[in-house]
Amino acid sequence: MSSPWEQIPLFALPETTATTSPDSTDDVLPDDDVLPDDDVLPDDDVLPDDDVLPDDDVLPDDDVLPDDDVLPDDDAVAVDADVFVEADHADSEQAAAAHPASPERSDVAEAADPADDAPSPPTPETDSEEVDNAAVDGDEVHDDAAGSDTAGSEEADNDTACNDAADPPVWEALPAGEEADGHALIVTADGTYTPSGRELTGPVDSVEKLDKLIRWASLTPLGAPAQIWIVGQAACELLGWIIDPGSEDDVDDMEALRNRAAQELTAVLHATLTPMLNAGWELRGDPGHVVHLSRSIGNFTSMVDVVIEPYVWTYWNKDFGWHNRVGDMGILGSPTAGTYLPDDDLPAARELGRRLAWCAKHLGVLPGPTPARTGAALVDKIKRERTRSGKGIVVTAPGSVPPLDGPPRGDLEPAVGWTRVPDTKDLDGVSRLVSIDQRAAYLASAGMLEFGYGQPQHLTGGAAAAAAAGDKGAPFGLWRITLPPGQTLSLPAKLPLPHPHMLADQPVQTWVSTVSLDGLCSPVADGGIGADLDDLDITEAWVYPQQGRALDKWAKILREARKAAVDTDDDATKRFLGTCYKGYIGRMVNPDMWTAKQMQHHHQPLWRAAIIAHCRWRGRRVAMRIAREHSRWPVRTVTDSWVYLLADDEDIADASEALGKMSVEKDVVLTDTLLSAFTSAEDVHEVNLAIKAAFADNEDAAADDEGEGVL
Repeated sequence: MSSPWEQIPLFALPETTATTSPDSTDDVLPDDDVLPDDDVLPDDDVLPDDDVLPDDDVLPDDDVLPDDDVLPDDDAVAVDADVFVEADHADSEQAAAAHPASPERSDVAEAADPADDAPSPPTPETDSEEVDNAAVDGDEVHDDAAGSDTAGSEEADNDTACNDAADPPVWEALPAGEEADGHALIVTADGTYTPSGRELTGPVDSVEKLDKLIRWASLTPLGAPAQIWIVGQAACELLGWIIDPGSEDDVDDMEALRNRAAQELTAVLHATLTPMLNAGWELRGDPGHVVHLSRSIGNFTSMVDVVIEPYVWTYWNKDFGWHNRVGDMGILGSPTAGTYLPDDDLPAARELGRRLAWCAKHLGVLPGPTPARTGAALVDKIKRERTRSGKGIVVTAPGSVPPLDGPPRGDLEPAVGWTRVPDTKDLDGVSRLVSIDQRAAYLASAGMLEFGYGQPQHLTGGAAAAAAAGDKGAPFGLWRITLPPGQTLSLPAKLPLPHPHMLADQPVQTWVSTVSLDGLCSPVADGGIGADLDDLDITEAWVYPQQGRALDKWAKILREARKAAVDTDDDATKRFLGTCYKGYIGRMVNPDMWTAKQMQHHHQPLWRAAIIAHCRWRGRRVAMRIAREHSRWPVRTVTDSWVYLLADDEDIADASEALGKMSVEKDVVLTDTLLSAFTSAEDVHEVNLAIKAAFADNEDAAADDEGEGVL
């Protein structure tokens, strides 16, 4: 194993390139980089007849895809020759959350793991519905990463390291494993390499050579089609993939530049891929920063995705960019956060190979084209394993919102957003402004909650009220209740009303999840209103016949992968995991994101609502505890983040390192000017401006994967 800062073989290039195929000790690649001319795929690339793509394999949506992004079905990597994939372009998502969820490309559907010889998830276990009890304690999901996540300065420290050329970030010195070998290749202008760093060929300087390389390598899928990564502009130029859309300095809107670049890239690829098409490859839709290739031999088809790293920025979505800047780009990292690949091609290739191997080792899948797709791939891998073993919860159908009264009203369980003007007592002796938030809140809740599935039953009147009062509590579902006016209850004046739909001066009839039903019935001291079920006047319900911890194993794998990243100071993969679970949960809401037949089970808006509600109620309970123990009340809360005015020696964060517990996100000393701004604030707008000014130098912390933001 490499020691810190030691380079792996990717940089110590051998003088000769004679190398065996990843899957065979007999196939030796010639020194002159001439790959075998035979057009026949090896036997291991031929998959059974039963793994076929249905004709209705329509693109997920959220992902407004170019015409090229036609996806294979969940478990299919082989298709009958008479079956073809249809592209179905969905309309852009109508945002349900506070921020519109931008289109996300669904380039990769789930692909089968042949013979299930893919690397296993980090901790083998039987597929029981039970969550790992050692990892869950009430609202805690233990992370065992003592000292690693206790302050919001961690990301800032790593970002500083990224920007210091003399002191590369820690993760770039971590060794690369072999787990992604045989599933992916990396192509640079200097040569072709396995993710672990083994040199295979010299430069791939023509599309014909790329064709031969792909056929010779006979890569196998791993939760997604096999991948060829083109790293560096020079490697693109060798293949004739050159675009010149102009400079960002020449446009007012980055999206306009991206649009222009994406169109040019598609045109260039169409013009240069003819040799591959003549050799039997087919394009699944229009090519873009990912070129989806399929090739049929008889009744079988293999699929390969060619990912063009220098042009990933041409694909924009809410994950990849926001407010006219390039944001997180999946496994490649985030330029603004300092976790993107190194500037030079070979170091970039080495780091990409390390991340691919890391993903294969800890998640058991290749990274998807977006973080949300990686989260979905992991769900589907677990689904296949449970189907084969017959153990554990297997959800195969979407969980659409039942027909409720009236038109949709946005999120069933909105995230909270609230600010108040501090009074004299709030300002007494304070010198700091501190923001705390729940550590990986959505991941913690996803692993702890029991979710409903199956065909929901509609109940009305007494039957609905009786269902909520069952011996085991209210089952998973939606309940039509009446929220009493807030001012008629003995509630803390310095907290938001317990439910976002509640009003101060009048009752509100609304639908809530079971999580909120339980929260409202909790004592005021625990964040609820102390209501009896009769007080809520339940008149209607939709309840599910089956429920269980459907995402327990998914959350466990992500949690353990996150711990591995934290333990090794690997902020790049830690942030990637954060975007995976947040992106996936955020995209449960819209059916247009999951229109492929074998991906419709990812549409689970009620699961998403339950997760948001769970985080909201947990945060409110913590705020009540802080008030009891410290006599401090928040001045603002957004989603799972709470802002407090504190004195020098006050510490309100949780001592526990468990996921879901409160950690410090931002902590700034108030100057006289800032303190004066809070003292003189006359309305919530002025308070928000003062908070923004105080945290102006800590904006990067908002992108931390501990704070969940708005899904």
